[in-house]
Amino acid sequence: MNTSKEVLNKVQLIDGQFTPSEAADVVSSLIEGKINFHKLRRLSLSEGNMHSDTGYDDSRVKELTIERKEFKAVCREALTMGKNIKINGILEIEIID
Repeated sequence: MNTSKEVLNKVQLIDGQFTPSEAADVVSSLIEGKINFHKLRRLSLSEGNMHSDTGYDDSRVKELTIERKEFKAVCREALTMGKNIKINGILEIEIID
């Protein structure tokens, strides 16, 4: 069981208004970075052990791919409407048991 401790740090990763194209670039880059992280971790786990459990990483890659596609649809909608997109992304960093 993971028990959270106090939040040690908050990182304001993104905060601002973006054109749909800028928002797509920013968010796609973040999602792509996470997808690559999970792909590399999956590769590392399976290296030398083809039967290692990579289920979590496999599912995260699928989830993130869907989220990227859904966000691109939001960007297309904003572009069609002539609107900008506000993004606020804060990372909360904690030490856990």
